[in-house]
Amino acid sequence: MHWDYTVILALLGIIVPLLGRRRVQMLLRSPDTKKADRLRLYFSTVISQWALAALILWRAVVHGMTASDLGLAMPKPVLTVFVSAAFSALIIGNQLLSIRMMTERREEARGIMAQLALRIFPQDRSERLIFFFVVVTVAICEELIYRGFLQQFFTQLSGGMVAVGVLVASALFSIAHLYQGKRGLITTYVVGVLFSTVRAWTGTQVPGMLAHFAADLCAGFMLPGRIKAIHEDASSEES
Repeated sequence: MHWDYTVILALLGIIVPLLGRRRVQMLLRSPDTKKADRLRLYFSTVISQWALAALILWRAVVHGMTASDLGLAMPKPVLTVFVSAAFSALIIGNQLLSIRMMTERREEARGIMAQLALRIFPQDRSERLIFFFVVVTVAICEELIYRGFLQQFFTQLSGGMVAVGVLVASALFSIAHLYQGKRGLITTYVVGVLFSTVRAWTGTQVPGMLAHFAADLCAGFMLPGRIKAIHEDASSEES
């Protein structure tokens, strides 16, 4: 295996998860975040994700991976259009259901993901505008890294076994979300397998990128208001 691939795997499998968990722990220790804190987080996320994706794509191309290998081509346009629409609808529906379940259960609204949502998701119109570009960045870069480079790398490493690429890439995608705890790791792994399977079936990243964008945008725009409303209702009842 190329030395730079070893570095990339260590970065994605160890450094990124640990840094992500450390950042989340710092956010959760603070009583609240201010607008400047959220904007700083947004800009740092955009810069770091594009830098990491650019580095990985550069080394992948140097070692012979093509646009098709990385899922950047569209070999089945008609299938891609139908799958993109259906997959995005499925993921949005699941996200809305998850938001509803979280907001109907008060213990969920006080959990780690709800508390994190209140600290990092946008609170006003200007933040939502910038957050939109954060979501675009995350949808493109994470799909390129995990469903593009990693899935193809492990498929090639296993002698063309697509299932190996799907399962191992999904495991690393799950580990990247270490900050979500055991339940989050399992959920993220299942989601990763689903996204990787769609990418393998269609041969393109388009459905995954669109669904990823839709899910994150939905959560970012809807969750903060819903969680705040629950907290306000609970405070009213207690008083």
